[in-house]
Amino acid sequence: KASLGDFFTSMTTESTRSPSSIGDYKITGRDSLVFLVDASKEMFIKGEDGEPSNFDMTMQVVRTVYTSKIISSDKDLVALVFYGTEESKNPRNSFKHVYVYHDLSEPGAKRVQEVDALRGEKGAKLAAETIGSGETSLGDALWCCANLYSDIKLRLSHKRLMIFTCRDEPHGGDSVKDRQARTKASDLKETGVVIDLMHLMKPGGFDISLFFCDIVSPPEDESELGLQLQPSDKLEDLLKRVRAKELKKRALARLNLCLGEGINVAVGIYATAVAARKPGSIKLYRETNEPVRSKTRTFHTQTGSLLLPSEIKKAQYYGGKEIVMERDEVDAIKKFDDPGLFLIGFKPMEKLKLHHHIRPAVFLYPEEDEVKGSSCLFSALLKKCSERNVFALCRFISRRNYPPRFVALLPQNEELDEGKVQITPPGFNVIYLPFADDFRTLDPPQFPSASQTQVDKMKEIVSKLRFKYRSEGFENPVIQQHFRNLEALALDMMAPEEIEDLIMPKVDQIDQRLGPLVQEFKDLVYPAYYNPESKPAAKRKTGGAEKKPKVELTEDELKAHVQNNTLVKLTVPVLKDACKQFGVRTTGTKKQELIDALIARLRS
Repeated sequence: KASLGDFFTSMTTESTRSPSSIGDYKITGRDSLVFLVDASKEMFIKGEDGEPSNFDMTMQVVRTVYTSKIISSDKDLVALVFYGTEESKNPRNSFKHVYVYHDLSEPGAKRVQEVDALRGEKGAKLAAETIGSGETSLGDALWCCANLYSDIKLRLSHKRLMIFTCRDEPHGGDSVKDRQARTKASDLKETGVVIDLMHLMKPGGFDISLFFCDIVSPPEDESELGLQLQPSDKLEDLLKRVRAKELKKRALARLNLCLGEGINVAVGIYATAVAARKPGSIKLYRETNEPVRSKTRTFHTQTGSLLLPSEIKKAQYYGGKEIVMERDEVDAIKKFDDPGLFLIGFKPMEKLKLHHHIRPAVFLYPEEDEVKGSSCLFSALLKKCSERNVFALCRFISRRNYPPRFVALLPQNEELDEGKVQITPPGFNVIYLPFADDFRTLDPPQFPSASQTQVDKMKEIVSKLRFKYRSEGFENPVIQQHFRNLEALALDMMAPEEIEDLIMPKVDQIDQRLGPLVQEFKDLVYPAYYNPESKPAAKRKTGGAEKKPKVELTEDELKAHVQNNTLVKLTVPVLKDACKQFGVRTTGTKKQELIDALIARLRS
């Protein structure tokens, strides 16, 4: 067990909130996103080798975000605004050369269709006819976007504005317009609006330092992507950058990581991967198709009176005795301690086994706003754990009245791709560890062991079929098909868009890679003339239940049954055999009919 002093020498933290207040959730609301798109003539120039224009790529990104919002968070607000246009359309028409194509509202099928109309060559012609290209005043466009936000009366948790342009000097060196744009951008940032630049490729390159470095917002924290120096020239690159900014980074909880007496680090718990599921069905009133709400009420079983929550108690049977408890008593029994992470010690990484992973992990990241100095102390802990190849062992209580769990904090360093886009964030993966009660003793069946020749041949097959697996490269075909069908219905499409089932094995490529190895392995494992693909022959029952011999009754035994009125105790098959034995003709197969026929035969 490493001591805490080995990791930190002269670091202190200043707590700005009480430990009990950490763990509460921040006020939530709707997310909002405004696309501010340059409509100048430069945006409509096609790329080399038939590449789509910057305007076409931007419309594809807008459509993708619209559809993802409809699926994942349809209550979020999205707007689409063009600047540098010939025509003007905005609230009260206060700004020239600014065209509000979609105001700040919830996305819907109609909006997706309207964005689709702006894509491709036909879309470029429609855009030229509808909005055109004219003078540019980014300050007026930002002012118009500020008015869109001010007109919204709903509570907004995130306000983000994305600028799409391929011009690094939108005003052509006009210092007055540049100053107006910088002033309005500063006003927007003061109201909580985050301004991002999605700059696109243009001949000669895009120089951010000329103008836009003063417009965009600084990174919200170290996990933010920040300003990208290289412009986007591919649709995939642009989509990746937009998703990195657009996706919500909401913490499941905010807690204290207690490293020792008086040393608390504020951390946020994040879910990096959540199982995607089909949305649940919504019950509708059949007359109006309006959603209905269901309520559950509890009634007394004897009197039928309505019970209030204060009148309901809980009970547990133990040793044949009913133990009745109040709700407050149940909550007190469940509570072990306040929510938080408590450091126990450090263990070498080889102590953590694969079979210790019993549920999906969550991610740990510092929250500087909660406790000052958390980022510095957290970075030091992460760096030392990574250098010494150890993990931190902690006791974890995620919420109030939740049972404690042992967790391992697995260090993870930051990784960036070629475009300086963050692939892996820095932080700790929280691995839930099993208790002693969770381990099971298994009795695996015994099978014959493979020979070394067979093992070597299988190693060759495995080495031929190796590939780099990335979970993000495989989509769930069931969910994808489900949403394609919904999209086709909502957009009045003739047929849903076809999907590629990426989890289907590529048989042709596998056969080409393996060649004769499969047949060689079969020859080593299976005996001659054996076809493993053929259905096995039906096995004859050898140890099954033996067929019971027929029970034959004599005439005296039957008369005794009649005298004692015990014929009803005989089974139907026995009665049928007796009728055949004494030549009794029966018209039915019911038990009483057989008994009556036998009695009439014996009395005649």
